[in-house]
Amino acid sequence: MSTMQFQFNTDSSVMGTRDVAQRIEAQVRQRLARFADRLSRVEVHVSDVNGRKHGADDKHCTIEARPRGSRPIGVTGKAADVDAAARIAASTMAERLERIFGKSARHRRDPSPDKQI
Repeated sequence: MSTMQFQFNTDSSVMGTRDVAQRIEAQVRQRLARFADRLSRVEVHVSDVNGRKHGADDKHCTIEARPRGSRPIGVTGKAADVDAAARIAASTMAERLERIFGKSARHRRDPSPDKQI
């Protein structure tokens, strides 16, 4: 099976350095590792809504996961720094995927045995 693609995006107000991208990618991949074989792609978007002005929870991390054969799922984490926002978003995404994949597993049934007449 093909591996999950990972894309990291940032706006101009957030330091888009390689170190930040690698750190957040490692964090998100680790948190979503148990779902990797069921996801075709994960996109992470990091932004600073206040730009140079500082404020509480002004860093946003949006994660969009694409389950194979299903519609994309998106979540957003907000915090004072990008790492915390990514942690929050990754945890929220893991919870959503657990509910979605857990629900589909519960609804999958074994074929019923042939009836005896």
